[in-house]
Parts: sequence; structure tokens; C-alpha cells
Amino acid sequence: MGLLGKGILAFWADIAPGGEAEYNHWHTREHIPERVGIAGFLRGRRYVAVSGGPRYLMFYETETVETLASPAYLARVNDPTPWTRRMLPLFRNSNRTVCRVALSLGQGVGGVMATLRLGPLAGREEELRAWLSGTTLPALIERPGIVGAHFCEADLAATRVPTEERKLRDREDEVARWVVLVEGTEPEAVEAACRDHLSPEALGRRGAAADTVLGVYRLLFCLSR
Repeated sequence: MGLLGKGILAFWADIAPGGEAEYNHWHTREHIPERVGIAGFLRGRRYVAVSGGPRYLMFYETETVETLASPAYLARVNDPTPWTRRMLPLFRNSNRTVCRVALSLGQGVGGVMATLRLGPLAGREEELRAWLSGTTLPALIERPGIVGAHFCEADLAATRVPTEERKLRDREDEVARWVVLVEGTEPEAVEAACRDHLSPEALGRRGAAADTVLGVYRLLFCLSR
């Protein structure tokens, strides 16, 4: 089993200077348990950057994308707790993207995750999608130290639902187009896999735009329903 459901919410952000200790405490003690308690949420995780950025990755697996626009979820994000109201204004350089899981390979949760935000050039979407799903991710999952390889495509309608929580952040969130995730046991294994299979040159040959963003993250906390 790879990802637990058919939907994910990936949220990258930096935290304003002086706020990281409280952010980590809040996210562990209140925010992830609150989210995992919503119907349709299956697992929540938080990571910190080993290389690349932003510094933190917040990651949620849901039964479907529709979970992330459901009445239960919207009721929560439109009524933030007092602690959440203190924390969200500290977010910087946010990218919040709701995705449909197109392919998920592997089993378990790795202690390290690479995230690659990318998108296809005009007219090359099918070529890039086929290469990722049919060739590259199946090859990645066979490498020693790699336990998961996943391909997700943004759902803009679910991502852009207006909420009270969105208003509390310092600016409008960025949104990814596609997200590739590579999970492994050690940073070196994950970085080598990305270097060998998902380099800017390899992606460019298969139709990816030049604005890809790679970050490698270490797991801090994980909670399942």
C-alpha cells in the first residue's frame, strides 16, 4: 500500500523568524489531530527540509479529493481555533495544492520524502504523464532505499475554495500543477534516485517546463486515523 487514499493536500511553507518552536508544537498537538479527526482524512504528516525549500512540508492523505471541499472540512477551515489564528499569519512563501492521486507505488512511510513540483509544456502533457507513470516511477520504486513513488495532479477547483484560514496567511498561496513524491529511508538514497531519474535534463527531454522545484524533506511527525 502506498498513499492511503485518492486525494492529497500538500502544503509547503516557511515560518516567520522566532515562530518555529510554537509552530511545531501547534502542528503536532492541535493541527494534525484536528485534521485527521475530520471525516475522510486518513493520515497527516509534517516534514522539515533537508535540502531545497520552503522549510516545512505539511501533507495529508484523504479518501478522495472531494474530502478537501466537504462540508465537514469547510466547517473547520472557516472556524479556525484561537491557536490557529495566531499561527497562520506566521506562514511565508506558502504553496497549498490539493491533488488527485494518479499513481501510487510502494508500501509504508519513508523517513525521507522528495517533492518535485512540475508541469508539462504546452502540447506535451500526455508524453510527460506517460513517461512518469509508465517508466520513471516504476523504475524508481525498484531502487534500494526507495519505499514509495507517487504522481499527483492538482485539482484547482478544490484548491481554490475560499476559506477563513486562507485570509489569515500573509499572501495568496501558490499552487503546483503536478507533484511527484519519492519516499525513502535515507536522504542519500532519495537524492540519488531523483538525480538519476528526475533531473532537469531528463524532465526537459520528456516535455516538462523549466520551472520545476525539488525539495527533500525529513519526517517529523505522522498520525493516522
